[in-house]
Amino acid sequence: MLLGTAAALVLPSRPVRANAPADPLTPLAPMTEGPFYPSARWRAEGPFAGDWDADLTRVQRGGRVMVARGEHLALALAVQDVKGRLIDGAQVEIWQCDAHAQYRHSRVSHDTGEHDEGFQGYGDAKSGRDGTLQFRTIRPVPYPGRTPHIHVKLRHASFGELTSQLFVAGDRGNDGDFIWRRAREADRNALALRLAPATADGLRWQARHTLVVRA
Repeated sequence: MLLGTAAALVLPSRPVRANAPADPLTPLAPMTEGPFYPSARWRAEGPFAGDWDADLTRVQRGGRVMVARGEHLALALAVQDVKGRLIDGAQVEIWQCDAHAQYRHSRVSHDTGEHDEGFQGYGDAKSGRDGTLQFRTIRPVPYPGRTPHIHVKLRHASFGELTSQLFVAGDRGNDGDFIWRRAREADRNALALRLAPATADGLRWQARHTLVVRA
């Protein structure tokens, strides 16, 4: 039900073509989760408990719905292995900073008024029988010292756990980002989100991307 609701919220009326991974299929390069991954305990017990669905752009508080600032992005993902097999039931988590470059995390104060109350900051979903899932989020913005990026963590019995990051293809900040520069040229296609304009349902951007994992 949750996935179906999320899909209704994020999918534009005219989907864009998925990125074409390198041949042979290039798996996501593993990366550190960074300092702002919200722990499972904090998500369960912290001030935002129960508000971690696949739509990061709407937050319910006190009977009202707050909408995220920034440029809304429909992010459709597919999970498959290097042999081209789509993976059913993979858990995918994403997290990123809001339009003010603030993360939702136990180490970040949320009482200063500097964060976007309408942005959830973290979400998760599971891939369906066809290996796909959807998120609604915002186009990532620069964080001090970093180019725009979205953190991603995948889990499944077939491959275990993988943490990586997704970058906006062609963003001018990429060349100055130490993590992007560290990635091999052959790996960058698997890490780069190709955004296309969108107009439906308050969206500004849409993207489809294949998350490739090792078999």
